[in-house]
Amino acid sequence: MSVENGSKKTGRKHDLGKPDFSLMPPNAELEVVRVLTYGATKYDRDNWKLVDSAADRYFAAARRHMSAVRRGESYDEETGVHHYAHAICSLLFLLELELEKDN
Repeated sequence: MSVENGSKKTGRKHDLGKPDFSLMPPNAELEVVRVLTYGATKYDRDNWKLVDSAADRYFAAARRHMSAVRRGESYDEETGVHHYAHAICSLLFLLELELEKDN
């Protein structure tokens, strides 16, 4: 840290109004990335973009994972990752597809 005339010098960072990624819950983020990594290994990176009827199928997938939680099952049997993380991945894919349509 620089000291100028006996006082601490402070730096500036102009990030007011910018997205604050530190708000992302870290454990949830890690679970979601585990699902994405598993999928990239099993199918291929960004394979989700190539799926026919993707919006319908990822909506159904999100619902299946949410339903599993409602039935008392927390973790996906195949991956060992929380069903909510799988549902979030499907919702992220749906959101991305929607946002791409807008661009």
